[in-house]
Amino acid sequence: MRTAPTILHLDMDAFFASAEQASKPSLRGKAVVVGGLGPRGVVATASYEARVFGVHSAMPMAQARRLAPNAAYLVPRFGLYREVSEQVMGLLGALSPLVEPLSLDEAFVDLEAGGTAWDEGSARLAGVKLRADIRAVTGLTGSVGLAASKMLAKIASEQAKPDGLVLIEPGTERALLGPMSVRTLPGVGPATGDHLRRAGVSTVEELAEAGEDELVRLLGKAHGQALYAMALAHDDRPVVAERETKSVSVEDTYDVDIHDRVRVGLEVQRLADRCVARLRTAGLSGRTIVLKVRRYDFSTLTRSETLRGPTDDPAVVREAAMRLLEAVDTTGGVRLLGVGVSGLADYTQEDLFAQAQAQAEAEARAQVQAAAQAASGESGDREQSAQGATEESTAEHVPPAERRWPAGHDVRHAEYGHGWVQGSGLGRVTVRFETPYSEPGRVRTFRTDDADLEPADPLPLVARRPETPAPQASSLQVSSPQASSEPASRPKSRSGGGGGGATSRP
Repeated sequence: MRTAPTILHLDMDAFFASAEQASKPSLRGKAVVVGGLGPRGVVATASYEARVFGVHSAMPMAQARRLAPNAAYLVPRFGLYREVSEQVMGLLGALSPLVEPLSLDEAFVDLEAGGTAWDEGSARLAGVKLRADIRAVTGLTGSVGLAASKMLAKIASEQAKPDGLVLIEPGTERALLGPMSVRTLPGVGPATGDHLRRAGVSTVEELAEAGEDELVRLLGKAHGQALYAMALAHDDRPVVAERETKSVSVEDTYDVDIHDRVRVGLEVQRLADRCVARLRTAGLSGRTIVLKVRRYDFSTLTRSETLRGPTDDPAVVREAAMRLLEAVDTTGGVRLLGVGVSGLADYTQEDLFAQAQAQAEAEARAQVQAAAQAASGESGDREQSAQGATEESTAEHVPPAERRWPAGHDVRHAEYGHGWVQGSGLGRVTVRFETPYSEPGRVRTFRTDDADLEPADPLPLVARRPETPAPQASSLQVSSPQASSEPASRPKSRSGGGGGGATSRP
């Protein structure tokens, strides 16, 4: 285990919600909740102002609305979040070649491998500069933890939240960990935590005192030995720059159970196409097609089929998913569907037999249709012409589907410019016209089919990148016997700060 605190853990503060606040001046300093807004939606991220009311990630959206009825509830804009994440990961990549992303807003960095830090002082300077660069480039804030291991660096970043920096000094790890809950350690979830609590172990110090043999007896050899080592502050896990992708999948949860078998089939085909699109974006293909179905009673079924070779052909994936669906009873209703591909490879193997079979089937269908038309003669032609005329006439009278305007998404009006959707319903859409660089804007209401109103791409959160960010290091010199840290100041209003939630945990 290394002795210098050169492992850095970055966690962006309330990332989705902070990005929305930075994008929307009227929401800065106010409670913002991002997630699915349907009856079965869950909270993806809550701003610190919303957390004051008890709202947190993974909470049912209906419960969040009861706790914070006056908060702004927005649909996620993952395109924007990915763009900001790429900017942040670029800054991390400038520090070291060893960057291990955990999600869009979280990553480990091995500063020593990049020659960026080699002792406590240089590590602190790297953390200070990183936070300043993130604010300059994205307008958002991130919390940084520095320590000699991944486990301790993550614990440090948790202590630093929001908008802070904590460095755990070598030699103070055991004293710092001792009074903490066992749930602080990686791998200790609710079930393991309850099991340990029933055995009289609630803190990390008690975990270490229990001894390795007792933990092996309680939890099994692998888990018991690993937890005992972490209780002693031993964690030799390296920062891994690249993780092998094991599968690619997409899934949707529906606000209302789907009972129509035809609709279920159409949804499965749509999900298969989305899954293949992700495969191709990643330059991958796969052999095993997986179908996931969660039924009305929350029972979840998974079915899979392995092909003879890897493919990224949407038709092949659709057909396999539909074959899997045939073996699943959906009569009671379906609340979630998913399609995935595993057994990944970076090449495709064309299924010549399948292609030949498909071509033969197409030719056979064409011959049958030609024979049927010849047998029907002119009467068939007249019937077909009449049917086509009827279909054309019907199509002309079908009203166009009402355009959807998700809350929080960007729009542009021909007269009023850029704005975002505050809400919609009953044929109306309410828009607030403002940009990340403006003052809070005015609200106007339009018909949902207004020709002057169109969806728009998100604007950058920062208008231009400063050439030389100037970090304010003077306020970062607070230390304690166990850890040296920056005071966890509230994020600026630009990035979701303000309000009374300074002590809320992320």
